[in-house]
Amino acid sequence: MLSKKIQAALTDQINTEFYAAYLYLAMAAHFEEQNYEGFAQWFRMQAKEEEGHAMKLFDFMIARGGHVDLKAPAAPTQTFGTVVDVFTKVLAQEQGVTAPIDALYELAFKEKAYAATVELQWFLMEQVEEEKSAREILADHGLEQRRFAGPGLADHIHVRQPIGFPYAEQPVRMRRSASTMLLRAAAGF
Repeated sequence: MLSKKIQAALTDQINTEFYAAYLYLAMAAHFEEQNYEGFAQWFRMQAKEEEGHAMKLFDFMIARGGHVDLKAPAAPTQTFGTVVDVFTKVLAQEQGVTAPIDALYELAFKEKAYAATVELQWFLMEQVEEEKSAREILADHGLEQRRFAGPGLADHIHVRQPIGFPYAEQPVRMRRSASTMLLRAAAGF
């Protein structure tokens, strides 16, 4: 049986994961409204993944005889800015999820909730991957924002090393198939 302290911390993490799903769904809506279908699809997948994380912890708590006390997720922001702004927020969000998972692992270890530490090891490694993915999209794959002067003009994105063009810098207007290509390259698939 999990202690009340562990149950409360796990429930908080479940709520954090549901908030992340809600935030990524809001980001998907943001990109849908701008007709950036590739980004929107990627964020829909991220939202489902975060929901899956919440359910993994939910199922663990139920299996250990715990009580899950769900809270309503906070409303996510509705203003996201440019593509680079959004992915910068994604990195900050993932880093913000990592800290409580680290603290939860430490608490489970101190409370001698060893089954919880084993379960949380998966989450520790998952957060390494989540942060790495966001950093790669921002840096390793050469995503750079170039804002052209003038009100109402679109942001342009430059992609270094797009599929089939290693080491070349190719300007790409981030719409439909171009965004899908970037996300596939950035995500490694």
